[in-house]
Amino acid sequence: MTMIAITTHFVPRGQQGSRYPIRSCQSLTRPSMAASEDSNQSKIRTVFGSVLSFFILILIGVLAFSIRLFSVIKYESVIHEFDPYFNYRVTQFLTKNGIYDFWNWFDDRTWYPLGRVIGGTVYPGLTLTAGSIWWLLNSLNIPLSVETVCVFTAPIFSANAAWATYLLTKEVKGTGAGLTAAALLAMVPSYISRSVAGSYDNEAVAIFALIFTFYLYIKTLNTGSLFYATLNAITYFYMVCSWGGYTFIINLIPMHVLLCIVTGRYSSRLYIAYAPLVVLGTLLAALVPVVGFNAVMTSEHFASFLVSSVGTMILPSNFVVNFSLQVFIIIHVVALVYYIKGILSPKMFKVAVTLVVSVGLVVCCAVVAVLIALVASSPTKGWSGRSLSLLDPTYASKYIPIIASVSEHQPPTWPSYFMDINVLAFLVPAGIVACFLPLSDASSFVVLYIVTSVYFSGVMVRLMLVLAPAACILSGIALSEAFDVLTRSIKFQLPGLPENSQIDVSLILFMLLTIKAGDTTSSSVVTQNDAAKTNKNEDTLKERPSRKNRKKEKEHVEKTSIKSQIKKRLLVLPLEASVAAIFLLVLLGAFYVVHCVWAAAEAYSAPSIVLTSHSHDGLHVFDDFREAYAWLRHNTEVDDKVSFLHVYLSVVCLIFLNLFLHGIMVWNCSCILIVFTLLEL
Repeated sequence: MTMIAITTHFVPRGQQGSRYPIRSCQSLTRPSMAASEDSNQSKIRTVFGSVLSFFILILIGVLAFSIRLFSVIKYESVIHEFDPYFNYRVTQFLTKNGIYDFWNWFDDRTWYPLGRVIGGTVYPGLTLTAGSIWWLLNSLNIPLSVETVCVFTAPIFSANAAWATYLLTKEVKGTGAGLTAAALLAMVPSYISRSVAGSYDNEAVAIFALIFTFYLYIKTLNTGSLFYATLNAITYFYMVCSWGGYTFIINLIPMHVLLCIVTGRYSSRLYIAYAPLVVLGTLLAALVPVVGFNAVMTSEHFASFLVSSVGTMILPSNFVVNFSLQVFIIIHVVALVYYIKGILSPKMFKVAVTLVVSVGLVVCCAVVAVLIALVASSPTKGWSGRSLSLLDPTYASKYIPIIASVSEHQPPTWPSYFMDINVLAFLVPAGIVACFLPLSDASSFVVLYIVTSVYFSGVMVRLMLVLAPAACILSGIALSEAFDVLTRSIKFQLPGLPENSQIDVSLILFMLLTIKAGDTTSSSVVTQNDAAKTNKNEDTLKERPSRKNRKKEKEHVEKTSIKSQIKKRLLVLPLEASVAAIFLLVLLGAFYVVHCVWAAAEAYSAPSIVLTSHSHDGLHVFDDFREAYAWLRHNTEVDDKVSFLHVYLSVVCLIFLNLFLHGIMVWNCSCILIVFTLLEL
């Protein structure tokens, strides 16, 4: 009975050439009513889904903020670590003296006797963000101290980062994957380690800027909107102001553009997404004093982890041409080729290509010969120390041991991955597979992002922070696709469903064959009709093809939707297996939540200047650091000089002491020699 109903439904598709297609009486009386009911249901479903997604995002933001408050609850509202105290002191100066004095501030109490030009040696994004929040709250008559604003800046921006992750993942694989990825990022321990309350460091705001820049790039790539391209350049400028990790963005995006060009996926949308970012973003980046002309002159601004994708990449640092600008030139050459191809005939185009390629090979050979001579004369083969550290993790330990001695510059161990991203390490491969089904420009960017971030995190444990968003995005995609398949399998096999909704393999095969037969018949009939209508007047020739095209497009959409429904029905697992798989995934998620809460409460919430210990009689808090600083503050004069073996301790003392400090700077060998000489005396 079901077979007969489907046959009568698909017979008109095989009679596209008939002027009066056969339709059943039922199909003539009910389509409009059914279509209106379906449209109303789809609208209600869309509105309900949007409202539900909004409330879920609010809860994710609350979760991201609250899980980072364990340090305030267990200890007090205090700045963590050592570098955050310097950032706090700079923010205090900004709020008291204003932006102009901040840019021109020469701090004579740091790095004595040299001093430090603050405006030209710091990334101002974090300081300006916290200062702006403080000014806004005070203008609204909310009297919060600068310290309180600095303590809670990182949790606030962690919620923003979760929402940015939702937007980015939604552009790649839809709303479900976006919500899952946002929830994972809100709790991932790798990000919590740098964004707990009191961790007032550059990464607190930089990770949000990183994710949001990637989102705007993908949004521009999907829409081709110049508005989003401009916003992308502005967001990149904020990232440049916030953290030195902006070089990862300006290397990754050109790599993706080059990948799209090589794989034949060039489009005008790709050009719009990339060209404004390079032009406007580079100009804005050069306005940041700590960056300046480094935006176009140093090796950190090209893809240093590539061996030789473009010949000029191996120039010494004084002759470096920015990799993003190289891709900028390449994409314009490709755009010009596509334009000329549309103007010239195929024969003339081949002649032009042959001529250009011949001349280009001669020029390239000459350039390569010059490059080889320049590289041979460079002791480091044209690579800077940072680039060589990324290519060879042992380079710093051999030639720059003071940098290699920093713990966060060491390569991570395997347990570090399980500690920082936990079960996401097992879900990432499934997410990579899902990105290839099907592969798009957006999904290829996510795959490239995870590959490069895995490599960098393997070189330096600090860069696990860059890996965390990529792992959350791909894990969210994997979980969303898995739940989609499993819930659909249960839906199609529930006992309460009507009999005609059960899976019948023979019925599905018959439907596929009928659709193919309809496609073949309709294409042949259309060809015959086109040949018969060649002698009609000009007006008819202008109108008929448009109607025919609209009719063909409508039929194509219908067939595509039916085929997609059939493919979804083919991806069905047994009912028992689906229920068991959902239970295991929920159990895996529960384990992830427990681990993240433990990491936030115990592993990453203790401030470095306040120590704790557990014993049989409870928790003991040791506040010796701050007590020692208070003692120095009350027992020394204002102009006393204090030497420290480590620069971080001197930075902490800036909060508690009003005296000149002589700390060790990792880039000043003479300063290191003086301190060690004093220690020997």
